[in-house]
Order: sequence, then C-alpha cells, then structure tokens
Amino acid sequence: MATPPATLERVARMSFASVYPLYVAKVEKKGRTSAELDEVIRWLTGLDDAAIARHLAAQSTFAEFFDDADLHPNASLITGVICGVRVEEIEEPLMQKVRYLDKLVDELAKGRPMQKVLRAPVA
Repeated sequence: MATPPATLERVARMSFASVYPLYVAKVEKKGRTSAELDEVIRWLTGLDDAAIARHLAAQSTFAEFFDDADLHPNASLITGVICGVRVEEIEEPLMQKVRYLDKLVDELAKGRPMQKVLRAPVA
C-alpha cells in the first residue's frame, strides 16, 4: 500500500524524541515499563542504549533514526494492522519501519508476552 507523499514527508521529518514519551506513556499506562519499551526498540533497530539516547538528545528525525538502525532479521515477521493498514503491505521502507515500531509498542501495551513481541522462536 502506497503512503501519500505528504504523509511520508511529515513522518520522515517527525522527531523520534517527540514520539518516544508517547510510547512510554502508552506502555506504562498498561502496566509495562520503559525498560521493556527500550528492549523492543533495541531489538527492532539493533541500536544500543547509548545510540538511542544520542538520537533522543539530538532530536533525530525518524528518517535519521532508522538510517542509523540495522533492522532485526525477524522484523518481517511483524504483521497485522496498525492505523487501519496492514504493516506487511506498506511499500515505503521508512513508513514500514515506523509502523513496525508502532505495532510492537501496541503489542507490548496490550500485554503480549515479551518473547512473542520480539518474535523469539518457541523453545
């Protein structure tokens, strides 16, 4: 599914630091922790805590944030609907990465076990 160019541009310019507190509020409201959120972000992006903190302090855009990331090989296992759109059908790479993160945050907030959120193999 194609994202309108104006929407894609707006999301690319959006500051990761401006959205991060909203992610924290969402998961904490549902009884999860910011540490769990950070674990999800590290898993998806391959960034360590220091790199995430740098992006937050620098007010990096989503484009800059995801340019610095190495998406987890299992990120393609993230499926489902977010904002009325199936994440696996999003054509633009940046928008898909942002929606992957949104989907993981939603799953975390809904109480899904961390092993499932992180697409860990079943033992």
